[in-house]
Amino acid sequence: MPRFRSLVTAAILMACSSFLFAQSSDTLNYFARDPQQPIDHQYTQHIKQYTTEPYFNSPLTDYLPASKTVPTPEAVLGDVSGAPNTLPYAETVYKYFRLLAKSTPRVRVYTIGHTEEGREMIAVAIADQPLLDQQQANNARLAKLADPRTIHMDDRVAAQLEKQSYPVYYITGTIHSIETGAPTALMELAYRLAVDNSPYIQYIRSHMIVLITPVVEVDGRDRMVDIYRWHRAHPNEQWPHLLYWGHYVAHDNNRDAMGMSLDLTRNVLNTYLDWHAQVLHDLHESVPFLYDNTVGDGPYNAWIDPILTGEWQQLGWNNVQTMTQLGMPGVFTHGDFDTWSPGYLMFLAAMHNGISRLYETFGNGGADTEKRILDPDEYERTWYKPNPPLPETMWSQRDNNNYEETALLSTLSYFSHHGSEWLQNYYLKSKRSVEKPSLAGPAAYVIYPDGASSRRVALLQVMKLQHVEIQRLSQPFTITQKPDIQNQPNAPAVTTTIPAGSYVIRMDQPYSRIADALLDRQYWAPDDPQKHPYDDTGWSFPDLFGVHTLRVTDDGILKAPMTPVPSVAALEQKQADQTLTGGGIVAVDQKGEISLLGLRYAMKDAKVSIADASFNAAGHSFHAGSLLIQDADETKLRDALHVADLQGITLATMPNVKMHVAPLPRIAFMHTWLTTQTEGWWRLAFDKLHVPYAYISTQTVAKEQDLRSKYDVIIFAPVSYVSDEQIIDGMPMWGNPIPWEKSPITPNLGRIDSTADMRPELGLDGLQHLKSFVSQGGLLITSESTARFAIDEGMAPGVFMNQTSGTRVVGSVLNATPMSAGPVLAGYRGNFGVYSESGMTFAISNEMVRQYVPTQQDYKRPTGRGGPNAVDTPEARPPAPQVVLPSPEPWQATPLNIEQTRNNPWVIPVADRPQVLVRLGPANGLLLSGLLVRAGNIANRPVVVDAHYGSGNTLLFAINPVYRGETIGTYPLVFNAILNFDRLNQVAQ
Repeated sequence: MPRFRSLVTAAILMACSSFLFAQSSDTLNYFARDPQQPIDHQYTQHIKQYTTEPYFNSPLTDYLPASKTVPTPEAVLGDVSGAPNTLPYAETVYKYFRLLAKSTPRVRVYTIGHTEEGREMIAVAIADQPLLDQQQANNARLAKLADPRTIHMDDRVAAQLEKQSYPVYYITGTIHSIETGAPTALMELAYRLAVDNSPYIQYIRSHMIVLITPVVEVDGRDRMVDIYRWHRAHPNEQWPHLLYWGHYVAHDNNRDAMGMSLDLTRNVLNTYLDWHAQVLHDLHESVPFLYDNTVGDGPYNAWIDPILTGEWQQLGWNNVQTMTQLGMPGVFTHGDFDTWSPGYLMFLAAMHNGISRLYETFGNGGADTEKRILDPDEYERTWYKPNPPLPETMWSQRDNNNYEETALLSTLSYFSHHGSEWLQNYYLKSKRSVEKPSLAGPAAYVIYPDGASSRRVALLQVMKLQHVEIQRLSQPFTITQKPDIQNQPNAPAVTTTIPAGSYVIRMDQPYSRIADALLDRQYWAPDDPQKHPYDDTGWSFPDLFGVHTLRVTDDGILKAPMTPVPSVAALEQKQADQTLTGGGIVAVDQKGEISLLGLRYAMKDAKVSIADASFNAAGHSFHAGSLLIQDADETKLRDALHVADLQGITLATMPNVKMHVAPLPRIAFMHTWLTTQTEGWWRLAFDKLHVPYAYISTQTVAKEQDLRSKYDVIIFAPVSYVSDEQIIDGMPMWGNPIPWEKSPITPNLGRIDSTADMRPELGLDGLQHLKSFVSQGGLLITSESTARFAIDEGMAPGVFMNQTSGTRVVGSVLNATPMSAGPVLAGYRGNFGVYSESGMTFAISNEMVRQYVPTQQDYKRPTGRGGPNAVDTPEARPPAPQVVLPSPEPWQATPLNIEQTRNNPWVIPVADRPQVLVRLGPANGLLLSGLLVRAGNIANRPVVVDAHYGSGNTLLFAINPVYRGETIGTYPLVFNAILNFDRLNQVAQ
């Protein structure tokens, strides 16, 4: 009840702020257009024609002012923004913005980067010309507010800068390619901001800069327009779903704000920080009619500044109140979106001292005008949705544009009247970030210079991409601090000496907040009121990257001698070069590196061997799995080591250790035509680490009888939300073929892969071909849903899904234990963190079918003599020998006795039984980060298993080892298996 009252109070306060903002005039009068300015009558008439109901528009957008010199969107669209049957390519959108920039000094266009496929991304700045002319000077002032150290944390200087400066509001559209309305809405919004002489718009453009990136996912936008064009050309047929959005991932492109793996994320963050914007506002379309999820729901992210929560409430509730006053139904905030994960694009602002905002409007996935029927939970009235959407309505793209533009114009107006407040908060959040060591803490994080260099560099590179400053200790330094343990305030302090060369992420810097959020651990309470986490609940990067990291609360660390690190890779390369002295043999240690496989391909012309055991040479210790490179071009090898972030040691002679030739495995990724969302993260990792592969579909496998002659390894990465039946049978074959291929009307399809018909999938023939591939000595790598598929379809004898009840895991980091000294675990020593989406684990058996085998745990003594633990002895016969039932560990198969194996064809021969490679840790300490309920159900259970099928292997992951660029620490499990695909049954010494 108190939580409800606080939210209602917030709503009332925000509504009051909106009322105060209107002051002496009502909302309609405040937003009234300039009666002296002519309107474009034809354009205005089309707005009215394409709006399906009068209440789906507002006085802010029910007209368009006319201009003799500035073109409207009709100049490139052939009709108004939001017109039916019209969906422009990104190039057309850009063409319009550049026409605007040529016709008015109030608009300027900038290239901010390119996508993975080379398409341009732009940002459009809109304001009065004096503001744009002074933008560099304003930016310099904002930079000082963003980094208060430059003004010596002087509040008086900051106050003067705030008075002299004007804020920047950054709007981004169409990161999700199936959400199609934002580009045309933003085209028309830009025209209004540049041309309209309404007093409220004049005030906006004279008091702030509006920055717009109209298309974030440009690759996906162009493919979506292709699909819509195909749909328009085939009006009575089923059209393709958007299989590929970006080059790698689909919906998850809005989950990259932590790992920074995608070009679009980097481009948006760099633009946001280069302009020192105060807001990043992302536009989406999946909720009727407008959900301002700025306010969201709990739990809020634990690392944001409390000022931000107030800004969310202030902007969100004002937006709702204004649009409600304008009579537009279905506008609400709050909702069920928790604001916990920092992985969303908008959260780049929240983690860099700005304001994150997001709209969900209603879209039709194209420009058709359609009747939409809502579900009850979408139109039912709640306390935060007093004027809910209608249960049924005709909905158009123009309706969508009306809502987006009205919401943006009203919020920009409110924002412009409170510019000094946002700038003051911007400065205060930045200042408090610098003051973090003396406020909430910690003082710093230390990343030790030990372990796998490629994983360490990967973590530090993420920090760099997040614009976090990195220092390096010049000499050893000793700290003293109390352990981070709840309810033990009197625990003795611990003294630790940090070695020279360690990396230090100081918390007395402007972007300490994002570093703290990524390097710390997270805890989602099992009894938290929010029962439906929106995304991952844990993401602790030191655990997921497998990098030795220390959270330091002793602020003495800030006085330690250290130097800035402008380039982590360059520094590591400089050190690595010192050990390459020239010669015929170079050893590269296996410490669980992520780039050894890529190095092997880079040095394909050299003689490369893999050590089967550990050895010592040239004053260094090397682990089993280390590479020994001979007869390599020295320059080529040095460059390859630089790219791989690895250190090579020159040896005088070949070490006396058992070894084998490192193969060059022929790898294929197999994808479905159902979804490529999750496997895209795998492809991205392989591309970044320079591991070559063929890209084939289930249809290819169905046609190719002899897969083994072409490939050594087939990777079947997770396929989300599909069944085994769908993987085999595909989509229903009634109706028309559904193509995914390049054509005159779909020039952007078929670039990654193509088919004349998306409906067929693996089929029974393809399943048999896949089984034959494995049985003939191939390696099939599976994860999560595809591991379940391999088990269900008989390619993993003796492995079953562990059935649990009541266990809850939602994107958490769990503690795992290596169980084998074999090649897959090469470089792993001790427990490590793994990403678990839902708590999936395996069960192991010595039989191919799952049959009940009694164990000591199952035994319950019968009624008889003695107490509960006594032995029952029947009368009139000698006591029988006591039978001790087996007591296997959770990761073990239950042993079978002679009776159970007698004439039992399902018993798997010993040599062919599955091998558990990794299991989860015990219940106590199983959770490293996130949410875990009923740990005992999955504790100690297998999560990585090598199953033997014929002469080959099926590698099963119950975890996702390659996920969102965040699970670097488990990449080597996959790469080691590939590099040793033909030796998985041999155990390293």
